[in-house]
Amino acid sequence: MSKTIVLASNNAGKIKEFNTLFSQYGIEVKPQGEFNVDEAEETGLSFIENAILKARNACEHTGLASIADDSGIEVDYLDGAPGIYSARFAGEHGDNEANNALLLQKLEGVPTEQRTARFHCVLAYMRHKDDPTPLVVQGSWEGRILESSAGVEGFGYDPIFFVPEKGCSSASLPKEVKNQLSHRAKALNLLMSAFKEKNILA
Repeated sequence: MSKTIVLASNNAGKIKEFNTLFSQYGIEVKPQGEFNVDEAEETGLSFIENAILKARNACEHTGLASIADDSGIEVDYLDGAPGIYSARFAGEHGDNEANNALLLQKLEGVPTEQRTARFHCVLAYMRHKDDPTPLVVQGSWEGRILESSAGVEGFGYDPIFFVPEKGCSSASLPKEVKNQLSHRAKALNLLMSAFKEKNILA
């Protein structure tokens, strides 16, 4: 496996987080934007389908191995919404403030015990665009939705996601702490275990 892997994302927050997580394994992650790859259409009906679609698209346009992340937040009171639509919950893709505001609005007046939620992350690794056996792993991070934003770190729904074991929002955690606890970190650890098991890192 090349020590350079294309990340099928142009999300600055994810790129930064992935490079921090991957650096400990001596792997350089380059965003697909460096190769002028357009975002894949996320037409799947699950995190897994969308992750594979995005990884395949990056492989096809770069000729390199690719990792794609499809992640979002699931709120139990909303039957798992926004789920795969987390990035475009309020309409425009990636409008974090609008997404957070809409989620808080939908949960207005809902008691604390009914605000349970989790971040979910699926990672798909493909060696090439026709890879018949993509590596797919999943990680989740349990918490609940706050009643207002708190903290300035992170991105996405981090300011309104309460982390019970730390007693604060995800956006209030130092990056190094978040990178040990998060859904993405858990999924990445599983992916690295799969890499070692299959000698992909050799």
